[in-house]
Amino acid sequence: MAGEHTPAPGEPRAAVPVSGSEVAWALRELLRANREAEHALARRLGMGATDLGALEHLIEGERLAEGGGLGPVELGDRLGIRSASATALVDRLQAAGHVTRAPHPTDRRRQVVHTTAHARQELAGALQPLIDAVDGVVAALGPDERDAVARFLSGAAAAVRAASAAEAGADPAAGAAPPGGPGAAG
Repeated sequence: MAGEHTPAPGEPRAAVPVSGSEVAWALRELLRANREAEHALARRLGMGATDLGALEHLIEGERLAEGGGLGPVELGDRLGIRSASATALVDRLQAAGHVTRAPHPTDRRRQVVHTTAHARQELAGALQPLIDAVDGVVAALGPDERDAVARFLSGAAAAVRAASAAEAGADPAAGAAPPGGPGAAG
C-alpha cells in the first residue's frame, strides 16, 4: 500500500503502524514480492498484468478441468472485470496466439477458452528462473520443515481468500486450489 512502511530485518515492529506477527509480516513481504515478480513477468512476456493473470487462471482451470475449462464470463469474474472487458481480453489473447476458443463440451450456448501449447511453454520458460530460485530455498529445508511450510502456505492462502471474499461478499472457495497444490498468484 502506498506510504506503508515495511520494516527492515531486525527493525522493531513498534515502528510499523499495523499489528501482526513476524510470520504475518513475512507473508506480506512474500505477497508483495510475488506482485513485483508478476509485473516483471508480464513485462518480460510483453503483455499486461491482467493478460498474464488471465493466462494463469485459464491454465489453472484447465489443470483442474473445471467443467471443461473457463469461459469468458467466468474468466472475467475471476479477474474482477466486466463481461465486455473479458471478451476484449480474450480477443486480444487469441489474436496474440495465446488462447483458442471452443464450444463447451456439454453446453452449446457457452464457449471455453483454452491456452495454446505455445503460451504454456512461453509462460513455463519465463517462470523457470523463479521456480529454480524458490526450489533452491526449499532444498535447504528438511522434510519436516517442507511439510510444515506447505501446510502453512496452504492455510495462509485459504485465510487470505476467505478474508478477501468476506470483504467482497463472495464465495471464498472460488478459484481455490486443492490443499498443497499450486494456485494463486496467482
